[in-house]
Amino acid sequence: MAAPRSAGDAGAGGARIGPNSVLQLVPVLDAQLGALARQRLLASAGLKELPPDDGLMPEAPAALLHQELRRQYPAEAAELAREAGERTGDYIIAHRIPTVARRVIRKMPAWLGAPLLASAIEKHAWTFAGSGTFRVVSRQPLVFELVDNPVVRGEHADRPLCDWHAAVFQRLFNVLVDKHMKCVETRCCAMGAESCRFELT
Repeated sequence: MAAPRSAGDAGAGGARIGPNSVLQLVPVLDAQLGALARQRLLASAGLKELPPDDGLMPEAPAALLHQELRRQYPAEAAELAREAGERTGDYIIAHRIPTVARRVIRKMPAWLGAPLLASAIEKHAWTFAGSGTFRVVSRQPLVFELVDNPVVRGEHADRPLCDWHAAVFQRLFNVLVDKHMKCVETRCCAMGAESCRFELT
């Protein structure tokens, strides 16, 4: 079992998270809800301008944007979050994983490539974990855990809410390891669990 990792711990400027938690959601909102709805959601999350696509951004408004989406558009939120998660996965593959690493993982059998990709995800957990604590619980079967997930922090639901996270993970493994792999969130902090748990099969 890997050591827990919290890559977005609060520093002088507060907790931070990867900007694609916002940037990849914006075009989805524009396409599906319209620019005015997107502007209202950004304003309700306290986002006066979009963050740059490098480095980190403050965690609070990014998390609040996802929470406001679920609050204001409960029927559409899951699908929109999944689409944004897929876009985030594509961005990570194109801009954050070196070409050589992509080629190596793709050539490996799934039973070798999947643990290698899991280790890379754990190393760069700041992209999606923020001040939460991420770890790879198991590599066979592949199970991820995110404790105190900021994107659902304080929410209460009767189903898992981390559609964006699940879509990010599934996209990465579908493109680089096995197009048939599925990522399912089996428990969620919003349901009262101690962690959000993701199983890839």
